[in-house]
Amino acid sequence: MTEGLTVPAGAADPAAGMGPVTRRRQLGVRLLALRDTCGLSAEEAGERAGVSKATVSRYERAKGNVRWNQVDQLCRAYGASDEERQRLVELAKNSRDTEVWWIPFAAKLPDRMRMLLALENEASRIRHHTVGVVPGLLQTPGYAQEIKATPGNTFPPQDLQEFLRIRMLRQRILDRATPPAYHVVLDEAVVRRRVGSGEVMAAQLDHLLARGREPNISIQVLPFSAGAYSAALSTFIVFGGPDPSLDVVFLENQSGSLFLEEPLALKQYAEAMAFLRQEALDTAASAELIAEASTTHLRNRK
Repeated sequence: MTEGLTVPAGAADPAAGMGPVTRRRQLGVRLLALRDTCGLSAEEAGERAGVSKATVSRYERAKGNVRWNQVDQLCRAYGASDEERQRLVELAKNSRDTEVWWIPFAAKLPDRMRMLLALENEASRIRHHTVGVVPGLLQTPGYAQEIKATPGNTFPPQDLQEFLRIRMLRQRILDRATPPAYHVVLDEAVVRRRVGSGEVMAAQLDHLLARGREPNISIQVLPFSAGAYSAALSTFIVFGGPDPSLDVVFLENQSGSLFLEEPLALKQYAEAMAFLRQEALDTAASAELIAEASTTHLRNRK
């Protein structure tokens, strides 16, 4: 994970509609803004509040758990109003990952996966462009099991089954009473590339068609006939909430993952996604292409 997942200040009620990670990020940016207003270095702020420089920096970068009494001390050191101090203390008190569903699996999950799950779990909008495989949130178990691991990314059989189970559990966010709006743009190669047998592919594509009919899910295909676009050369996800300033871009490659939150990066990826959705087939035409690909995989199953 990249250093310092911080964002500009959000809504008047910082805790409204936020999960633990979002609360820590909101808290971090407000503490940083208060310190900057005072013109203090992290070391000077720590001395005033009776905490270490490392603690000041860690809170501002939204790293790890937060102690509310230290947040209270920092707010007093910065001369924050009673109203703001109470809001930030409340954020701190509600910023622990104690009730998230993946806690039983946390020991086996790398940091980047825990962050991905947190952002996914807390987002109200997810925009996903993929060029390789069907997104994990839309994969069938049969399809997921057939994806081949590259050297350096293999797991013992028991761990592989555990990660597959986690992938299926992740999909529950799409079935909530208030699910996130999920907008997906698939490169046509995703539906043409055979993963497993023809039957596995047909089942996967039929699953895409079924999920694409749900009101919160939009699936579009960027067809081969559209040509090549620089914006479509890599897979990326934009996680968002009610406040666009809290958006985060997720990138993944063979060697690791990146979480981008700089305003310029957010703007570039938001514009890229909007452009790709405009260039892709609409949802009805995309469904027709997916259905045709499903039939083709079945016909060529041997």
